Amino acid sequence: MNFFKQWGRFMMLGAQAHARWELNVSTTILKDKKRLMLLMLLLFPIILGGWAFADDIAGTLPELLGGKKAYSPAFYSTGIFIVSILIGLGAGLITGCIGAGGGFIIAPALMSAGIKGILAVGTDLFHIFAKAIMGSVIHRKLGNVNVMLALVFLIGAIIGATAGGLINRVLYEINPVLSDAFITTVYSLMLGFLGFYALFDFLKARKSGDAGASDPHGGEGIEMGNLPKKLQAVNIPPMVKFDQDLVPGGRSISWVFLVLSGALVGLAAGIMGVGGGFLTFPIFVYMLGVSSMTTVGTDIFQIVFTAGYAGISQYAVYGFIFYTLAMGMLLGSLLGVQLGAMVTKVVKGVTIRGFYAMAVLAGFVNRIFALPGKLGEMGVIPISKQVGDILNTIGIWAFFIVIGLFSVWVIGTFFKNIGKLKGGE
Repeated sequence: MNFFKQWGRFMMLGAQAHARWELNVSTTILKDKKRLMLLMLLLFPIILGGWAFADDIAGTLPELLGGKKAYSPAFYSTGIFIVSILIGLGAGLITGCIGAGGGFIIAPALMSAGIKGILAVGTDLFHIFAKAIMGSVIHRKLGNVNVMLALVFLIGAIIGATAGGLINRVLYEINPVLSDAFITTVYSLMLGFLGFYALFDFLKARKSGDAGASDPHGGEGIEMGNLPKKLQAVNIPPMVKFDQDLVPGGRSISWVFLVLSGALVGLAAGIMGVGGGFLTFPIFVYMLGVSSMTTVGTDIFQIVFTAGYAGISQYAVYGFIFYTLAMGMLLGSLLGVQLGAMVTKVVKGVTIRGFYAMAVLAGFVNRIFALPGKLGEMGVIPISKQVGDILNTIGIWAFFIVIGLFSVWVIGTFFKNIGKLKGGE
C-alpha cells in the first residue's frame, strides 16, 4: 500500500511540474506579438489550403506525409480541426485550472475520437514540440540549466525515446490492434495510479479542511532524502557536478544514474507522448537529489529535445503524425491554460483537487473500458465484438461527459467572475 501511495505522489508531483511548464509556455506565446504572428502563419495554410484542396488531396496527402503507413485521414476538414481545438482546450483547462498536466487526456481523447493509438502518440509529441519551440522558454531559463547534467541526461532520453518509438512501431507492424491495446494498457495503468491517488488526496484534503492546492515543488529546495544520498555516494566515474551555486562545493552523481533516468523519461515519451516531462521533476528531486531550481530549467531543456527527437525521428518520418490535429490542439491548449489559470483565483483549492481526480479517473475508465474489445478482437479473451463495442462506447461517453462538464464549469466560472478577475488584476 505504501508503494502505491508513494508512486501516486511521485506522479502527481510530476504532473504538477509539467503543468507549470505548460502555463509558462502559453503565457510566453500569447504575450508576444511575434510569436502570435508565427502561430497564425502556421495555422493559415492548414485552414485555407486544406479548405481549398481537401477533396483533391484527400487520397494523396497521406502518402506525402509518410506513405502507406499513415494511419489516418491526414487531410483537412472543418470538423477535424474543430475537434482538435476542443481536445486541446479541454486539456488546457485542466492544466491551467488544476495545476497538473492535462496532457494526460490528449491521447485517450484522440483515440476515443477514432484516431489510432500510434498516431495519437506521434501527434501529441509533435504538438508538444511545436509548443516548446514557439514558446522558446528555454532561453529565459538557461540560467537554471546545468548543461553537462542536461546533456548526459539527454543521452539516455534519446536511447529511451528510440526504444519507445520502436516498440510502438513493431507492435503496429505485427498487428495494429495489438499496438492500440498496448498503448491503452499503458495509459490505463498510469491514469489508474494517478487518478486514485488524486481521489484519496481530495478526500483527505476535504476531511482535514485543507483548501489549498498542493505545491508542485513539494517544498523541496536543496534538502535530500536517503535515496539521493545513497545514489550520490556511488562513485562510478565520470561524476557529473551540479548545484554549485546552491550548496558549498556542489553535488555530484554518476553518469550512469543520469543516463538511466533519461532512458526512463525518453521511453515514457516514446510510448505515451506527453513529452516525458511529467517524470523529470520527481526523478531529479526525489531520486537524484537535484535542487528544484536546476530541475525546472533542465526539464524545459529536455522536453524540447526529447519531444522533438521522438516526434520527428520515431513518428513523423513514418507518417504517424496528424498535423491538422496537432495545430488545432496547440491553439486550443494555449487558450485553455490561460482561462484555467485565471479561474484558480476564484475557486477553492479543494474543489480543484476534486475535479482533477474526476478528470483523470474519467480517462482511466475510458481506456480500461476500451481494452476488453481490443483483447477480444485479438482473441486473447473470450468476448464478443458487440459486448466490446458496448463497453468502449460507455467509456467514451463517460470520458467526454466528464471532460465536457468540467470545461463548461471552468468557462462558466470565468465569465461569471470576469469582473472580480479584472479587479484582481
